[in-house]
Amino acid sequence: MRARTKSGVFVRYKRFSLLQTLGMLPATMEPVARPSFPPAAAGGVLLGVLLAATVVGGLIGWAAGSVAVGILVGAVIGILGGIGAVYLRYGRGL
Repeated sequence: MRARTKSGVFVRYKRFSLLQTLGMLPATMEPVARPSFPPAAAGGVLLGVLLAATVVGGLIGWAAGSVAVGILVGAVIGILGGIGAVYLRYGRGL
């Protein structure tokens, strides 16, 4: 197949295989991108959920009369919630 150029002096020929011209194979193949797993972002999600649950637990404990117990319960719930949040956010990248 002849390719046209602006000047017309230089003529190039493009080579195609039979399978490419019939449309069976693409001209270029690119690797399939895998989802990435950024550890720093996952740590940020884990820490954010943990701190939020600890603060909420402390506030509930303050309202109930024992801030220390509220912080402890909030931290335990925050660890489990943080693990769940990281799994939901980055589960396919693991």
